[in-house]
Amino acid sequence: MSVRENGPSARDLEDDQLLKELEAIHRTRHETLLYASDNALSTHTQRMDELEREYVRRHPHRAQTSSRTRAGARARTGEDD
Repeated sequence: MSVRENGPSARDLEDDQLLKELEAIHRTRHETLLYASDNALSTHTQRMDELEREYVRRHPHRAQTSSRTRAGARARTGEDD
């Protein structure tokens, strides 16, 4: 497993570890955005992107809720396509 300054490579993580990393980074995102240095925010953003891309790579057919699509959002607000 390759370990870098900001954690192990996302590709090296087991599925349960990847999910734990994603949960942790999403939990800390708001405070990082509001209070962290520019460098810390950039590092956080890069790590979050790496983890999310790896999750999507592993789960290309993940469950998707229709309300989370543009069409679903339009239907919810009554907007036309």
